[in-house]
Amino acid sequence: MEKKIPMRQCLGCREMKPKRELIRVVRSSDGVISLDFRGKAPGRGAYVCPNPVCLKKAVKARALERAFSAQIPAEIYARLEAEMERGDDG
Repeated sequence: MEKKIPMRQCLGCREMKPKRELIRVVRSSDGVISLDFRGKAPGRGAYVCPNPVCLKKAVKARALERAFSAQIPAEIYARLEAEMERGDDG
């Protein structure tokens, strides 16, 4: 029997993709927002393609604010974009 591949929707392009291909943005219980490249960090997660264009679309649509029910300051977006471009474990 084949193993089921978990699918998640990108907040930018709105396409369903395998979870492992996406970057997880996490809001922890204390409200800290960060990138989770391993997909294991505790907290509420939202997914974005590893593409700065998708992040820009998500920012324009205020998708992260809706996903986390919280205001997200501009400096958080700047940090997310920089971490995404580096592609490390921010």
